Amino acid sequence: MAVSKERKQEIQAGYEEWLKKSQAMLLVEYTGANMKDLDGIRAKVRESGGEFHILKNTLARRAFAQNDIKLPEDFLLNSTAISFAFSDPAATAKALTDGMKGKDFIKVKGGFMNGQALSVAQVKALSDLPPLPVVRAQLLGVLQAPAGKLVRTIAEPARGLAAVVKAFAEKANTVEAAA
Repeated sequence: MAVSKERKQEIQAGYEEWLKKSQAMLLVEYTGANMKDLDGIRAKVRESGGEFHILKNTLARRAFAQNDIKLPEDFLLNSTAISFAFSDPAATAKALTDGMKGKDFIKVKGGFMNGQALSVAQVKALSDLPPLPVVRAQLLGVLQAPAGKLVRTIAEPARGLAAVVKAFAEKANTVEAAA
């Protein structure tokens, strides 16, 4: 069934909108996949704040060109699906790779982030990164550690003096009790 020109323009406009909102895009080939498998991946990606869509290669090529995104030609060959990362690229990449586990017929083609194309290895490395909230917590811990050590170092002489006074008071109480 042929798609009308107006419908193709709507689809392309939708692609362009997703490209503008997205922080990263991860492309996969899904030859031989069934809808149940794709829906499972779609659900995992959606949980991470992204979206997973099957693309029409020709319309996607036009949308990428309209947004001045230069992808390698082999990214838009065969059956192509794309995962758009709207909030956290690492979490979306992890959700995508988790959804693909055990499904040999779905293969990562590459991706695009911060104006650069990503290879399969780079997408794998991105999926191995911790999610953004975890990174923020780690950074906060690193920033707070020196301040905590400084406070403990400054408080140590006073704590030592308090221990001496307490010991002296206890000794005095023991002497009074004995007398």
